[in-house]
Amino acid sequence: MFRGSFGELRLLRRGGGGGRRLSAAAAAAEGEGEEEEEGGRGGGRFRFYKSRGQHILANPQTLDAIVDRAELLEEDTVLEIGPGTGNLTLKLLRAARRVVAVEIDPRMVDALHRRVSRHGLSAKLQIVSGDALRTEFPEFDLCVANIPYGISSPLLDKLLFSHARARRRFRSATLLLQKEFARRLVAKPGDSERSRLAMNVGLVADVELIMEVGRGNFVPPPKVDSSLVKIRPKPAIPEIDLNEWWALTRACFGQRRKTLGAIFKQKAVLQGLLKEGGEEEESGVDVLRQKTMSVLREGGLVNARAGTLSEEDVLGLLAMFHREGIRFHHP
Repeated sequence: MFRGSFGELRLLRRGGGGGRRLSAAAAAAEGEGEEEEEGGRGGGRFRFYKSRGQHILANPQTLDAIVDRAELLEEDTVLEIGPGTGNLTLKLLRAARRVVAVEIDPRMVDALHRRVSRHGLSAKLQIVSGDALRTEFPEFDLCVANIPYGISSPLLDKLLFSHARARRRFRSATLLLQKEFARRLVAKPGDSERSRLAMNVGLVADVELIMEVGRGNFVPPPKVDSSLVKIRPKPAIPEIDLNEWWALTRACFGQRRKTLGAIFKQKAVLQGLLKEGGEEEESGVDVLRQKTMSVLREGGLVNARAGTLSEEDVLGLLAMFHREGIRFHHP
């Protein structure tokens, strides 16, 4: 299931007592640190906030593996989200033409400026201070990042669908994600972890699970392990209304244990499909129920469950719904 021979990489150096110490790579950022706190040289100190997803990747072997798997070219512009104290940033700067790092924490921004300056690489780095979910990304060739767990889903949506709408292309995104999230992301039709997330992402990109990264590679260590994935946007995506696609997948996966026949018989689901100013509600629901069931029977999908369907299956279902005049509306 996994490519390569890296296996699960663990933090090289652990401190005794009540907390784990930074490895040499992380200590180089701002001095030694403990589970919740990093001690800065020159008297500066600041906390790593777990609630904000501030888990600094510290194992130099893991960092090297990520850069290797990202397949950077010397002329690339790399987008990094959440650079923290710059362990990954420095390696990206040495391999690429330019790095654009988006960081929300002003303390991290200052630490990153100082560290990169000490290494003489400031000319290759642009730091954008702000929320990655609200910041407009510049054009870039690759995204390489250790993503804060709490923003994984909306960030993928922004990376993949905002760029798809704008027809802006990037080559790939090599991302470190929560292990459970990554497994849902790569799940195939019929897998127990198959989800709406995998369906939506699969419409516009191919996803590969590269390797697992144990929690001991981070400071402070999170409660769960991580996985490295590589996401490659597809060269072309279907000419459909993405809002309508999202509405259909939401309806299908909203009750993922039910068959599509059972889902589309429900009055609440059908009411959501009725357009304002259309037929009277009761008669409209009855007519719509007949149409949806006719479509499902035609496609042989009455007894199918969402988790067994491929993106092509759902595209075909959407086309059949259109032929019956049925549209889906994303709130």
